[in-house]
Amino acid sequence: MPELVRSGTILGPVIALVPVSLPDKAVLANLVQLYLHDFSEFRTVALSPQGTFSYPYLDQYFVDPDREAHFITVDTALAGFSLARIDAGAWTVAEFFIARGYRRRGIARTAALLQLALHPGPWTIEYDNANHPAATLWHSIAPLTVTETPLQAPARTRLSFVV
Repeated sequence: MPELVRSGTILGPVIALVPVSLPDKAVLANLVQLYLHDFSEFRTVALSPQGTFSYPYLDQYFVDPDREAHFITVDTALAGFSLARIDAGAWTVAEFFIARGYRRRGIARTAALLQLALHPGPWTIEYDNANHPAATLWHSIAPLTVTETPLQAPARTRLSFVV
């Protein structure tokens, strides 16, 4: 897989965003299952009769030019993914996932900053208010000039800013 953006130092891990290509769609679909499993802690996400979670937007990331899917790698090992799309003239992080074994090591923060660096300009990020780790992450990368908007049903927050 070609590396799109890299970060890291000689002493630390190399964190990269790698574009997801069509042959890797099944890998992304597997990671989305892990993400939705984790997400079910904060919001009701029903299992299908086959024991899987539904994510109806996956195919759009392979046909819509206003959507991008990236794997997050750490020293070339798969660690998660980031899905971004254009919404109302701004890029937004639609879904973001770091596998449990890679959490609490600064990887999510670095990957999120790499994601934002791909598209300088306006961004929005929404998170569920019950998801405290997400709130901490997104506030840690938002610039000082940020608009915070409370949203309802379910209770969540939207951050809007310019990178």
